[in-house]
Amino acid sequence: MSNNTAIKNVILVGAAGNVGAGLVAPLASVYNITILTRESSTSTFPEGIKVIRAAYTVDGLTEAFRGQDAVVSAVGGGGLVQQTVLIDAAVQAGVKRFLPSELSMSSTTAAFRELVPVFQWKWEVLEYLKAKEKEGLSWTGIATGPFIDWGLNAGFLGFDIPNQKAKIWDGGKGVFSAITVADMGKAVVGALKNPEATKNKYIFAYSVTTSQTEILAELEKATAQKWQVESVTSADDIEEGRKLVAAGDFVGMYKLVQAATFGGLPGLGQNFERDEKDGVANDVLGIKPTSIEDIVAEVIGSTERRE
Repeated sequence: MSNNTAIKNVILVGAAGNVGAGLVAPLASVYNITILTRESSTSTFPEGIKVIRAAYTVDGLTEAFRGQDAVVSAVGGGGLVQQTVLIDAAVQAGVKRFLPSELSMSSTTAAFRELVPVFQWKWEVLEYLKAKEKEGLSWTGIATGPFIDWGLNAGFLGFDIPNQKAKIWDGGKGVFSAITVADMGKAVVGALKNPEATKNKYIFAYSVTTSQTEILAELEKATAQKWQVESVTSADDIEEGRKLVAAGDFVGMYKLVQAATFGGLPGLGQNFERDEKDGVANDVLGIKPTSIEDIVAEVIGSTERRE
């Protein structure tokens, strides 16, 4: 890596959220990391990490970004569309690399974006970044699928571990790629360590490719119990999700993401092994896929240790 492309100073935006919190330690282990937060924020962060509180204006952010080699965005919700301000400031501050808030399901598939509007917002940010290449700012987008260990613990994947209940979409046959929180950190660090190989590219990283049927089988094996199953259809959840979104309820977006990712609808591009083979960058990023058996065993083991 040549001196002019080496990344040393990294500023993380959105460190208080689930995604950002999982990036602090891996980034801090390799780079001079700074956390950026709003002036009004009351969030606290690990000791020893530099924190800048700034107004989210182009001028305020430009000052905050000076001297930084890379901006890693982990903002969520309504903050996604506001990333254009971060990008403008990064250009003015002379930042080399911008990683937008992807680290989730792929936003490259038009059918998925149409179904889940939040991914259309992400796509528009990617298009904005592409337009800034001529101004000297490079970028890397990373699709990871859902965070499988976090999602199992939080219930996002449809499994209620304490009560041994499962919500299964479309018979549980939909196949999707997913990543562990640790591998998500490796993906971001790996992209920054390999700036030329990941320059101006949308890449894919995953720990496992699986289905709800496989996950349920492993959960029942790990707990030695037969689980109670609620069978639902993605069509019903999509209809309900759209109504909630239209009413301004963001819970609807959550439902849409679940139905589109875990259901059996074709053409949504979330099986990276099959749909995005040419874009998978696990080797470059230092990620070795594992088995759903090992992931479930670790999650159940962690749950039992907490009890």
